Amino acid sequence: MTVHLHNADNISTNTAMNEPDTTLVTEQSSASTDNSDNRHGAATTARQWQVLSQLQRNRWVGTTHIYEQLTLAGFAVSLRTVQRDLNALAKRFPIEKNNANPQGWRWKDDAPLQSLPHMNLSQAVAFNMVEANLTQLLPPVILDELFPWFDLARRQLKNSKVTHSWIDRVRIEPATQPLIAPHIDLDSKDNIYHALFYQLQIKACYTRSDKSQSSEYILNPIAIIQRGVIIYLLATRIDDPEVVIRTFALHRFSSVEILESAAKTPDNFQLDTYLDAGGMGFSHPLFSELPDHGKNTAIELQFTKQAGKSLTESKLSDDQIVTLDDNTLTIQATVNLTSQLVWWLRGFGSGLLNAKPKLLYQAVLDKSLDNK
Repeated sequence: MTVHLHNADNISTNTAMNEPDTTLVTEQSSASTDNSDNRHGAATTARQWQVLSQLQRNRWVGTTHIYEQLTLAGFAVSLRTVQRDLNALAKRFPIEKNNANPQGWRWKDDAPLQSLPHMNLSQAVAFNMVEANLTQLLPPVILDELFPWFDLARRQLKNSKVTHSWIDRVRIEPATQPLIAPHIDLDSKDNIYHALFYQLQIKACYTRSDKSQSSEYILNPIAIIQRGVIIYLLATRIDDPEVVIRTFALHRFSSVEILESAAKTPDNFQLDTYLDAGGMGFSHPLFSELPDHGKNTAIELQFTKQAGKSLTESKLSDDQIVTLDDNTLTIQATVNLTSQLVWWLRGFGSGLLNAKPKLLYQAVLDKSLDNK
């Protein structure tokens, strides 16, 4: 992706004169000084390219936001430098500012398309699919940066019958019954994502599923996970001496305040390791008496041939063994015993003939230990 900067060298020269550390170079300067000046001019052009890429056509973008994005991109500049860049760029590009406080900038309504970031059709398809499937998981600081690209992608695809055909032929469908996502307080979500992105603690009002009143916690955000239509925050509570990693459903937060204190992540925490160990599987009370609550347990499942057929193509585990006879299909595998596994097995109905260990089958049949 490229941004077409008309007369980019002139733009750099125009604003470089406003920089406090700029040295005027005379014709008698040494070669080393010339090289230093060239490097400075290139850095200024790169920075101003980033400034222009943040602006949108129909939305005001604050100078503070542009400054934050430049900082994330590795540019060591001040907010004042960003303001100078924008004022200088406004002399050569169709951009405008408002009179708000803090000040906002945008592309003018009549700005020609070639003045905006350019995108080819392949990139437009990719951005369109990102917008359709990943926006729920991206923090606001990144989404704000991507919005102009999403807008440009839509406009690019609007005029392409070929790529529109591809978009109309690709979908991501859930493997389970589609559900409507619960309402999430957007301010709380934005603050959670912001705190996670910058690794800051939060003070939150949260209502547990088994309570009617909210409780206040100070949390260390660790990770965001989407499971079906529910988005969860992994976090630890600062009042927990055991530093247990807990799951908090985003729709149960009523308010979130970002604190200035740095969040603390448990030593050696790795998200993939946590998930592989069944961290999001949720425990089941019947498995509490098993070693390590049923993690990495050998199971045996007996299905009717038709019911278990899909498991010959999609494995439960790498060590899965399939045994077929005339009427049944038996699966042997090593998995974590969780509520998710129980719910999944119940979906087979009468197609599941038996399951071992016995506790697993009791859970599937919704029988307690007293019903042996």
